[in-house]
Amino acid sequence: MIKSMTAFGRAKREGEKRDITVEVKSVNSRFLDCSIRLPRAYSFLEDKLKAQVGRAVSRAKVDVTVTVDSHGGDAGVLTLDTAYAASYIQALRQLVDTFGLPDDITAASVAQNRDIFVSRPEALDEEAVTAEFSAVLEEALAGYTAMREREGQKAEEDLKMKVEAVRALTDKVEAYSLEDIATYHDKLEARLRAVLADGKVTVDENRILTECAIWADKIAIDEELVRLRSHFGAFYEIAALPEPSGRKLDFLMQEMNRETNTIGSKANDSRIARLVVDMKGELEKMREQIQNIE
Repeated sequence: MIKSMTAFGRAKREGEKRDITVEVKSVNSRFLDCSIRLPRAYSFLEDKLKAQVGRAVSRAKVDVTVTVDSHGGDAGVLTLDTAYAASYIQALRQLVDTFGLPDDITAASVAQNRDIFVSRPEALDEEAVTAEFSAVLEEALAGYTAMREREGQKAEEDLKMKVEAVRALTDKVEAYSLEDIATYHDKLEARLRAVLADGKVTVDENRILTECAIWADKIAIDEELVRLRSHFGAFYEIAALPEPSGRKLDFLMQEMNRETNTIGSKANDSRIARLVVDMKGELEKMREQIQNIE
């Protein structure tokens, strides 16, 4: 199943002691990069919540923000770090004296430095708290995953349309290639007959056929067309896999581009050259779309 790497999920649960809100959002990334923002009193949950996210996501830059509105039960006690506060005020006064600044040191201005306060939470039942926060995160992840799947389905439908567009262009390339070989035979024979029009030398049909065969071998794109068509089939197989498919599809796009470039370099027909440009345009759109797939 194709899933998007860009999504958002949110969940809130109101409890007797606290209300917990969890927001999950993500953007594209080559690997899984998860960051958890928690109130300091609950920092012990970080590793557990990261592991929970890792079980739901394999690749993306995921930001999880947890906010807590405590009703008192385990809000903790806020105390003043007097030693740090004294050192901080002394530094402020030195700043005033050194640079001749206005002395506007007040309780309000000093309190802007949040490090002078120390939050000492009351004892928590870590196991119960972990279960509580994990349940809210799981709910947020459910909505987040549902959005990833919806966006992934849209991307898959769009990619399949583009694959079929490239397949149709490939069929035209093959038809023009066959015409090109036949046309070359006729043009070569006409040129030889024009040169030898005095009748003293006859045209060797076998020689014409040999020259055409040599030229046809140089511009032959049969192998490239076969491989390109096999890649179309591989796309559908990869898209149907239950595991994340973004990296595999990205690699497949490289192979498609390689075959298309080879066809373009061998083409001796302006019609094929134009079709190759159209194919590369569709493949580039696919590549950009795949960058957003997990």
